[in-house]
Amino acid sequence: TKEIAQRLQKGEITATDIKEEDRDYFLERKYPAFGNLVPRDVASRNAKQMCDEGRGVGSTGLAVYLDFSDIIKRTSAEAVSQKYGNLFEMYEKITDENPYKLPMRIYPAVHYTMGGLWVDYNLQTTVPGLYATGECNFSDHGANRLGASALMQGLADGYFVIPYTIGDQLAATPPKPVTTDHPAFAEAKAGVQARVEQLLAIKGNRTPDEFHKKLGHLMWEYCGMARNAEGLRYAKAEIAKLRKEFWQDVKVVGNGEEMNQALEKAGRVADFIELGELMVDDALDRNESCGGHFREEYATEDGEAKRDDDHYAYVAAWEYTGENQPERLNKEELVFENVKLTQRSYK
Repeated sequence: TKEIAQRLQKGEITATDIKEEDRDYFLERKYPAFGNLVPRDVASRNAKQMCDEGRGVGSTGLAVYLDFSDIIKRTSAEAVSQKYGNLFEMYEKITDENPYKLPMRIYPAVHYTMGGLWVDYNLQTTVPGLYATGECNFSDHGANRLGASALMQGLADGYFVIPYTIGDQLAATPPKPVTTDHPAFAEAKAGVQARVEQLLAIKGNRTPDEFHKKLGHLMWEYCGMARNAEGLRYAKAEIAKLRKEFWQDVKVVGNGEEMNQALEKAGRVADFIELGELMVDDALDRNESCGGHFREEYATEDGEAKRDDDHYAYVAAWEYTGENQPERLNKEELVFENVKLTQRSYK
């Protein structure tokens, strides 16, 4: 209950003080067939929902409990330690709480962005000769975001694809001297120099980190694991305001003549703001729930993701059309010959 959660947040009681009948095993309650084995996106979305409802634990209220006591009773602490010993040790060092005796406090966190650069079957981008391998391309991510899939993608691309495809490009383009005489080089260099000078000349009052945290909060709350049109429109307006404030009030110390991490961070945050705007636009444009994209208006009666493959079975490739201009949507239709698209259910 919220009352028990509030007492936990204030430190008046601990997890061990909660009676069994007062515990809410919410994943087992909602998904009896799978329980705690539901995919990551489902578990994470529900954990955040518990906290948003005021039922989170810990001093911030931004956590739910992960209790290992049952499996420790059924096996032993030593058996659990063989699987999770390193994790438990790190947790205890951070929290000063023994996870063998007290439930762990966990909360979802952003650590990857699904999607990335478009590539063909040879892992070549739309720029001839430019290949994107591993995490930076769009190919292998899914809503469940299984552990080690980043490693899997790097291995698959590095071992099984790129060695057999990049050779064609190298064979067709024999080595030749590279110079800086091309007009494209001069244009790119001038653009970078102008951007550096612009960032250094602002001399505002807010650090790049402040803008980064503000953007991160907006994306987490309104374009995260669960989105809706109202929240996305709010985020779109707020990010536009943040972008304007950034170019008027960011403070970048140092100069552009030597390594400058503050300048590098400012440039990256400027890019993140543009990317955040694009992610919001894409989420608003896709009126369905599918994979890691969960729109609350497009859900089943049980509150789960509701697909619309008749209208949205495509890859959205957004095209840059110029500064302060709306992006252009290019659709790459998805054709499935051996796989039948179906509605997910973990009830």
